Amino acid sequence: MIAIRHRNEQPQEQDPLMKLRNVLNIIFIAGALVGVAVYIFGNQTVGIYIVLGSMVFKLVESGIRIFHT
Repeated sequence: MIAIRHRNEQPQEQDPLMKLRNVLNIIFIAGALVGVAVYIFGNQTVGIYIVLGSMVFKLVESGIRIFHT
């Protein structure tokens, strides 16, 4: 019998780097939220630097996703 897997169904084995990617995404989201809050309620320059700093974490996560085989 052939097992049919739907498009949105996750495979049985989980990617070993998924936990690292999730942590990097959480850091990115938290940093972006803090940066936007600082930008709106405080110093705009500092807020921009915080958002740009958090984008580094997203770039690393995206690189892991793209280059991991």
